[in-house]
Amino acid sequence: MSKLKKAKGIEELKSRYGLMFILPWIIGLIIFFFIPIIQSIYYSFCQVVVTSDGVKTTWVGLDNYNEILNVDPNYEKWLEESILSFAYSLPIILVLSLILAMMLNQKFRGRIFFRALYFLPVIIATGKVMSYIFTTTDEDLASMGVSGGMAAGMISVEDLTSALNMGPEIAEFVSQAINNIFNLIWSCGIQIVLFLAGLQSIPASLYEASKVEGATKWEEFWFITFPMLSRITLLVGIFTMVELFVNERAPLVEQVYGKMRGGQYDISSAMIWFYFLIACVIMGIAIFFFTKFVMKRYEA
Repeated sequence: MSKLKKAKGIEELKSRYGLMFILPWIIGLIIFFFIPIIQSIYYSFCQVVVTSDGVKTTWVGLDNYNEILNVDPNYEKWLEESILSFAYSLPIILVLSLILAMMLNQKFRGRIFFRALYFLPVIIATGKVMSYIFTTTDEDLASMGVSGGMAAGMISVEDLTSALNMGPEIAEFVSQAINNIFNLIWSCGIQIVLFLAGLQSIPASLYEASKVEGATKWEEFWFITFPMLSRITLLVGIFTMVELFVNERAPLVEQVYGKMRGGQYDISSAMIWFYFLIACVIMGIAIFFFTKFVMKRYEA
């Protein structure tokens, strides 16, 4: 009986110490995450005026949402551009990350160096290093046109699309996709690490058995690698979708930040929350179809 009480006392002590360790994080989450979210939702239904006495709000209901959807001629264009950017960036990042992860998972001399090299952009982009690299003209990597210049020197998209009798809209879309390839590669660091972890968890005995059966590399990928990576692919997909939707280079997010810096907290809050609603719907549909038609197929 005394041993049970002693064990129970130790478990309670561990729980208490664990709560003490995570308490600063919980406090920070409430102060810097939940309170600003609630405040932003409230601002989207109010007219916000910044005065010398502080922030004054007046409840206006859905007027801000009516303005961005029915009055502002640019909001729908920014929303469409952001969704189109997401639509072509997501599959490119997923496929490119998986290919690079499979390459880095092979046994070759110097693979640790190359693994670190592909993760280096994540480390650089998370701090002040990026701002110091591109401070010559106060522009970031995208606006400097590094990727666009490289793509333009290799191929003329306009000439190619005109030769195929494609419309100017298709030419513009293809050109934008090619020009952003450099930036998409720059965004693959964490995805590569996650795919690498998934690849290394696949038992080697499965590949050995497939070689005995005479399976090709293509068959190994579709019947072993991809099914075993289905859950990791879902995780990487969710992470990438969130990262793309909140990316500061997304046209709508960029405009929201601009309005916030101008003190238009009411309109900017309405803009970002309607965008967030659309993003949640798109993410929900993508996750549903992946789990319904991909994961269940391999789990059956």
